[in-house]
Amino acid sequence: MKMEQQQFEVRGMRYVIRSAAAGDAVELSKLRVRIDGETEHMDREAGEAFIDSKGFEKLIQSDSELERNLFLVAQAGGRLVGFSRCEGNQLRRLAHKAEFGVCILKECWGYGIGKELLRASLAWADSCGITKMTLSVLETNTSAIRLYERCGFQIEGVLQNDKLLSDGQYYNTVIMGRFRE
Repeated sequence: MKMEQQQFEVRGMRYVIRSAAAGDAVELSKLRVRIDGETEHMDREAGEAFIDSKGFEKLIQSDSELERNLFLVAQAGGRLVGFSRCEGNQLRRLAHKAEFGVCILKECWGYGIGKELLRASLAWADSCGITKMTLSVLETNTSAIRLYERCGFQIEGVLQNDKLLSDGQYYNTVIMGRFRE
């Protein structure tokens, strides 16, 4: 599915939220590796589960055609600085929900980019009749958890000792959902 472009300005940073396009594929491949290496909030380390530009082209094409999927990018200063995806399900018993995921370059945190990607995704979900959005977040990512709660998400569960990080410690994954009738 595609959505209309939205423009924002926060503390001097101008950025655009728009649907991903095939021309973004090369930059998305590089961006994902970079973001994965900047923080341990992500599931992957830099380079793990690598998606090359052809893989992103296919993903963007598929998400553009599927009614229950949405692939958004955030662009600032002529470059991509983040992206989000909502992935729905075609199974009848699960067709009412979609899973949300987001990543933003660390240098661009604090400008509301994640919040606007989430808001656009929730508006899209509401307009498509998707009544449940789900996501998972590392327990230490408290700012993300607060954002999700402000946007109507509730903690539905915790996966204990779910991720092993570089400090050799295990951390929990928080499962959150937003249900809208």
